[in-house]
Amino acid sequence: MPVGIITGASKGLGRALAEALAGRGWDLVLDARGEEVLAEAAAAVGRYGTRVSALPGDVTDAGHRSALVAAARALGGLDLLVGNASALGAEPLVRLAELPLDGLRRALEVNVTAALGLVQEALPLLRAAAAGTVIAVSSDAAAQAYETWGGYGASKAALDQLAAVLAVEEPDLRVWAVDPGDMATGLYAAAVPGDADERPAPGTVVPAFLRLLDERPASGRYAAPTLVAGR
Repeated sequence: MPVGIITGASKGLGRALAEALAGRGWDLVLDARGEEVLAEAAAAVGRYGTRVSALPGDVTDAGHRSALVAAARALGGLDLLVGNASALGAEPLVRLAELPLDGLRRALEVNVTAALGLVQEALPLLRAAAAGTVIAVSSDAAAQAYETWGGYGASKAALDQLAAVLAVEEPDLRVWAVDPGDMATGLYAAAVPGDADERPAPGTVVPAFLRLLDERPASGRYAAPTLVAGR
């Protein structure tokens, strides 16, 4: 059975992707900061009959990252690492003039530094896999200038650059930065509370991630809505 690690897997896109992969027979290591909600997600994912290891913790903790990789090793190796855990930098989002620097540091620590740290920890297993893959969950804010999204967008732009360089340095892996598009998630609700506009559920973009895994295109940056539309 293939093995994957998904961070930020207790809800939203992370949970939806975990359920889809489990439905395809993947064994999974799931991470999130909230122990209770992660346990609920793990129980739902476990109903598909695959092995699920749920480890609550913070990806900025080096010991926690090591534990995630050790759990994957115990399941037999690691074929896929999905970096989905994210921090906004401010909740709700604010203009750069008001952005707390400690908040920006937190966004960079979670979205960039910890993401790279987990990749570094996982590389030996990914290199040993027949089809080692890294997915960095990005954002449209990494490429576009949206008011109040500056800190978060800057961190995701840095993540995109790390993914692009990793792809050059590890040509035997697939490394995809994936912009999932607009979604109704807890992260978005925390970023822009009170926004009543309807947004698609995270599960609607999961087929884009599955298409990448099925077709294994070249490493690069992809937009999930485009992949779902078949373009």
